[in-house]
Amino acid sequence: MSKSAFVLRIAPSRKDRVGVALSKNQIIIGWAYAEGLLQPSLGSEQFREIVRHAYYSDEKTLRKAGSAAGHLWRFIRDMEPGSLVVVPNWSEFYVAEVEGPATYDATKVKDDTAYRRRVRWLNGKKPIPRQFARSALLSRMKIQGTCANATDLISDIEECLKLAGSNSAPTFQNDLQTRLAREVLDELRSGRIENFGFERLIKTVLLGLGAEDVRIIPRLADKGADLVATFRVAGTFLQTIAVQAKHWQPDPPVGREVVDQLIRGIEAESANLGMIITSGSISDDASDACEEYFEEKGIRIELVDGEQFAKLIVEHGIRAS
Repeated sequence: MSKSAFVLRIAPSRKDRVGVALSKNQIIIGWAYAEGLLQPSLGSEQFREIVRHAYYSDEKTLRKAGSAAGHLWRFIRDMEPGSLVVVPNWSEFYVAEVEGPATYDATKVKDDTAYRRRVRWLNGKKPIPRQFARSALLSRMKIQGTCANATDLISDIEECLKLAGSNSAPTFQNDLQTRLAREVLDELRSGRIENFGFERLIKTVLLGLGAEDVRIIPRLADKGADLVATFRVAGTFLQTIAVQAKHWQPDPPVGREVVDQLIRGIEAESANLGMIITSGSISDDASDACEEYFEEKGIRIELVDGEQFAKLIVEHGIRAS
């Protein structure tokens, strides 16, 4: 059986519980009042109905209940012994290997930490700097929600563990990529590129990542998006991404007001996804605004800071093809 991997934010009720998880050799998820989810006989609709009744009975649609049930289903049903779990924690992350089934501790309901799984923390229970992660893993660690599948990134996760190991020296390729990403970031922030040049660079990178078309929106026609890109999924489904470009220094970080601008662009362009790309940094307030929008509308906004954008350029190049 092939190994699976997940990204898990351990912050039930928006409270950081990573320290508790580390001390107990467990991973934790919220929605503790949705009792009874461990019954193996539950189908997906019954599973969702328990979550809906406990938390979303006043909602007119099943979207929020379905989203929460999806996170819980991945934690309870999809994870299995041997699965890798990446736990973001500010500028670092931890990696654990699942050792046991999901359990429910009724004494932890008020703390919203009743659902747990036993794990073995890898890398000696020490955090790994995010700078060790490739751009795809960085992106997945910014999930809007609680639990996301990351099986496609197992090789990236294992590479981070190898780099973080005390007896593992970085390879020439890793050293080169790290140095190039740092130089690209310095150039983005202090080089000769200006706002219009930054937008053209984003267009080139998106085309290199497989976009069928990327339009830079003229300033006079700007309704909240600086660029609009279209990607074709599985050769059939067209996805439209509205992009906000912010050629900023690290300070001040991108804030909630930029997310609000992009939301107007998403709605004006009838986009399926949103993306904010900045040469600077992104505030927690902006991340919260994206999560709130996802919970309300079901539309994701990808946040790409300067470090991640520099890695995208190094890993994928800037060829317009």
